[in-house]
Amino acid sequence: MSALPPYASTGQKLWHYTFRVVCGLIFFFLIFPILVILPLSFNAQDFFTFTKEMLALNPEGYSFKHYQDFFTNPDWQQALKNSIMIAPAATILATGFGTLAAIGLSRPHVPYRSAIMAILISPMIVPLIISAAGMYFFYSRIGLQGTYWGVVLAHAALGTPFVIITVTATLVGFDQSLVRAAASMGANPVRTFFKVQMPLIIPGVVSGGLFAFITSFDEVVVVLFLGSAGQKTLPWQMFTGLREQISPTILAVASLMVAISIVLLTVLEGLRRRSERLRGLSPG
Repeated sequence: MSALPPYASTGQKLWHYTFRVVCGLIFFFLIFPILVILPLSFNAQDFFTFTKEMLALNPEGYSFKHYQDFFTNPDWQQALKNSIMIAPAATILATGFGTLAAIGLSRPHVPYRSAIMAILISPMIVPLIISAAGMYFFYSRIGLQGTYWGVVLAHAALGTPFVIITVTATLVGFDQSLVRAAASMGANPVRTFFKVQMPLIIPGVVSGGLFAFITSFDEVVVVLFLGSAGQKTLPWQMFTGLREQISPTILAVASLMVAISIVLLTVLEGLRRRSERLRGLSPG
């Protein structure tokens, strides 16, 4: 946030500092729950509260036993295995379909582009419980309910809008004359896509893929409707742990997922800056 100029009026100074305070309060409101979860995941006791030893910073009040339980408990490991199987497969499908849809909708001659775009990104707008219920009735009729492929396809449908939006944003600064130049030199559409378009829009494609991965990895409502006990993912296992038995291992898993999200968001920011450099913009 830029500093105030020396000639700023009293009203401008008041608004400047008020805006900073409001932003700080919003940031604190969003981040504080995460700051609470992280230390609680190291609690030596099986409680969801800070013990006297923890508050006194006594080493005996802290332990890695909840993390150890996550890596040794067969239920948690099966859930982790399912998430690792489902999320990458859903990401690949969402990235492929979303990229192709974004490129197709970027062509000016495509009719009803706005209507098609609205339909494709509707999973982001429609309440998730409604989407899950609709998918349940549809997938039950075609035999995909309670299968891995059913959950993968459902998560791919949820992740595709993120890919479409990020790739579309990347294509805004794409010079279409490069495609026409490649075509004039004899390159077919497939070769033009991989040799000309993809290298320039790859930051948007990867960013959308990361968003799709996060969406699938963190999703719990759809998998509760469509999955069976064999497709229980990490969020499902966390939900079950909160409902049936209060296990502090949930805090350890939540901390690991927060760490993964931070890493992915860092990668997204790097890709955003690279995309702006490729488009000739100054990264902000």
